[in-house]
Amino acid sequence: MKVIGVYNIKGGVGKTATAVNIAYLAAEEGNRTLVWDLDPQAAATYYFRVRPKVKGGGKALVRDKRALDTVVKGTDFENLDLLPADFSFRNLDLVLEDAKQSTKRLSRLLKPLAEDYDYIFLDCPPSISLVSENIFRAADAILVPMIPTTLSARTLDQLLAFLGEHGQLRALRVLPLFTMVDRRKRLHLDIIERLAGDYPDLLATRIPDASDVERMGIHRQPLPAYAPSSAAARAYRALWDEIKRKL
Repeated sequence: MKVIGVYNIKGGVGKTATAVNIAYLAAEEGNRTLVWDLDPQAAATYYFRVRPKVKGGGKALVRDKRALDTVVKGTDFENLDLLPADFSFRNLDLVLEDAKQSTKRLSRLLKPLAEDYDYIFLDCPPSISLVSENIFRAADAILVPMIPTTLSARTLDQLLAFLGEHGQLRALRVLPLFTMVDRRKRLHLDIIERLAGDYPDLLATRIPDASDVERMGIHRQPLPAYAPSSAAARAYRALWDEIKRKL
């Protein structure tokens, strides 16, 4: 089982679209795949047409009153399951603070699923918190979607600095990638060129700024399911192929 977090300190960078689309592509290949929506905004849950509710909320999961496999929901797609978000996840930091081994709790919760899934994708809330530290410890790799702007580059530096300050997290594979790329913008091209030289693990695939991606909220499906021939869907396929090679 591979656990892949999709994370950025900053919101609005295409994090959920990345998690949903690559999870769909992993499942399409026959891999048993789970998306865990950890963001209380529940965007991934919405895309998969699942009710954003977990009986007992995040507290029941963290305190072992409910096992993860009891709240997993099927989606409309073969091999692809969802662990939906719950608005109570906004308080997950507080619940984790009271738990034993609070920074490793999510890792322990995921361990029993190892025989059920080939890939688990964690759609992470945009923050640096106890939840995100749990995600870093549970994941085999972290994908970091970024818009090619100065602020996005800054958040990547902040993330890498945080991981560097925590010895056990220094070995975590961090794979940044660019989303919402507009090749007509000189600033986007300049930042992509600069960061490609600064970060050797920066993924080469660029996800374009495309209205097809925005329509995920209308279709409530992964992009490759309703627009498989679009430029953005082809980019996500190339991205998934590149991620598999990296891992």
